[in-house]
Amino acid sequence: MTASQPGGQPGDQPGDQPVSQPDDEDGDPGLARARTSLAWTRTALSFAAVGGVVLKEHLIPGLLIMAAAPAVWQLGRLAHHHPGRLRLVTATIVAVAIAALAVTLIH
Repeated sequence: MTASQPGGQPGDQPGDQPVSQPDDEDGDPGLARARTSLAWTRTALSFAAVGGVVLKEHLIPGLLIMAAAPAVWQLGRLAHHHPGRLRLVTATIVAVAIAALAVTLIH
C-alpha cells in the first residue's frame, strides 16, 4: 500500500525508513557542559531572587540567602576535574539545608 492509496501511510513500503532526529547529547556532547553551567547560573539567580523576597520580611535570613548566591554561582564554575569538588558541593548543600531548617524552626 502506498500513501496515495486509501489507508496507506508514508513509510509503509518495505524499504522506507523513518527519519529520526539526532539527539542533542549524541550530536554534540559538548553542550552538556554548557547546559550544566546554565543550570548553576539559574540556581544562583534563584537564590538571589528568593533572598530578595525573604529580605522584605526578615533582614538577616534574606541577607544570608542572598550571600549564598555568588557562592553557588562560583561552585558551578569550578572545573569538573577539580579535586574535592564533590565534597565542596555536598558541604554547600548541607549548609544551605541546615540554614533553611534553622530559619524554619526559628520562625
